[in-house]
Amino acid sequence: MRELQTGRGPIVAWCPRYLRTVKTSSGATAVQIVHSSRRGSRDIEHLGSAHTAAEVELLKAAGRQKLAAGQGELDLGLQTATPGGPLPIISSVMGCLVDALAHAYDVLGFTAATGEDEAFFQLVAARIIEPVSKLDSLRVLEEAYESHAVALDRNELGAMLVAAGLGPPVEHALISLLALNGLRVSEATGADIEHLGLEREHRTLTINRKGGKVVTIPLAPRTARAIDLVIGSRTDGPVFLAADRRGLDRHGAGRMVRKTARRAGIGKAVTPHTLRHAFITAALDAGVPLRDVQEAASHADPRTTMRYDRARGRLDRHATYIVAAYVAGAAR
Repeated sequence: MRELQTGRGPIVAWCPRYLRTVKTSSGATAVQIVHSSRRGSRDIEHLGSAHTAAEVELLKAAGRQKLAAGQGELDLGLQTATPGGPLPIISSVMGCLVDALAHAYDVLGFTAATGEDEAFFQLVAARIIEPVSKLDSLRVLEEAYESHAVALDRNELGAMLVAAGLGPPVEHALISLLALNGLRVSEATGADIEHLGLEREHRTLTINRKGGKVVTIPLAPRTARAIDLVIGSRTDGPVFLAADRRGLDRHGAGRMVRKTARRAGIGKAVTPHTLRHAFITAALDAGVPLRDVQEAASHADPRTTMRYDRARGRLDRHATYIVAAYVAGAAR
């Protein structure tokens, strides 16, 4: 917030502010606060110049204090640290920041308000992590998701499914849909019994995907069996019911996922989206073609799917080997 003088007196306007460092002609590093206005103009507040990394950090710390001055603390319901001791450092990658932003975004209601628009959240997160242009946001996102800490490997995903199978049928069915079909939590909790079907010997479920797209997906045998146990003799209504017999919501689904993760002995902060992430990663690791994974995940842009591919830089997967073998087979 800044006070601006006008002909009608002072007004308070919102001006985005951020820290930046700039190399000077003398070789020093200048630390500045940039005040941006809605019309694109900028005021630069020079905090000082430094010649060592330690001096730069001191100036940046002072700048962060100036930026935070007068700001209240938003209660996000996070667990507070135990008084009398420093916070433990459990990770030094950008994934921790992405997790914190995702949690705040969800608590403030933006996830539901945007219809779980994943691309919009990623753009917001990128602009918060590093205030850059929309074009540079792609670079920030790539760096963030490559260092993202919360992900399940093949063994952990298997442990989740085993733990779910040993729990109540509703948890088994929900975890199976999230982990083996990669559904968004709203797609899973919004599933209706009337939309279950049989198509060419495949058990199917018709769901409403993001953007209002209606698609029919196949169900793995274990998922279909788990859903059958959940619905019992019911013939209509939501597949998943809460304890009050109303439709399960995203928060109830999140609690089920966290409980199952604890039973599986997984210490990570597992959410419904973690299981969707694990499905996409497992599909790519298993060699499912990118286009098929993109379709299964309902990603509009294949670049979104590619960010989940942990092995895309491995030389043994390079197309040259596949093409060479393909051509050699035709030449015999």
